[in-house]
Amino acid sequence: MGEKIQEEFRPANDSRKRPVASEKVTPMKAIESNPSLWQRWMKAQPTKAHLVWACVITAILTMIIGFNWGGWMSSGSAQTMADTMAQNAVVQRLAPICVAQFNLDTEKDAKLIEMNTKLTSSQKAQFVRDQGWATIAGEERPDSKVADACAKLIVQ
Repeated sequence: MGEKIQEEFRPANDSRKRPVASEKVTPMKAIESNPSLWQRWMKAQPTKAHLVWACVITAILTMIIGFNWGGWMSSGSAQTMADTMAQNAVVQRLAPICVAQFNLDTEKDAKLIEMNTKLTSSQKAQFVRDQGWATIAGEERPDSKVADACAKLIVQ
């Protein structure tokens, strides 16, 4: 409080207020800024625990991405898919044989009219099984998938 403000020379027409000791401006200190992300990254020193957890999380994320979007699959899923594809291929090869057996039937025209007018789609497959067209040589009974595919081909 004992500071004395030095009077500065001002012209007579200067109407600015003279500073009081409490209003005196102090010199500005150097502005301390927050460190940038890069600066913090460069100063970071990960521990072994951080590195282990980073590896675990990376492995888990890799598996999630790989199985969901990368096309990876387990051996059980691959086996199921292969079995389904094999069954579908067999049905596709046997359905034309069933149609050929239908064409060999002497009453095929009457049976075709009956299939188209009186039967639903599930009954058509049963009708094909009952007629024996879906029974392939060497087998004891007809295959239901072959009968269904055969009925669709016959109706077309």
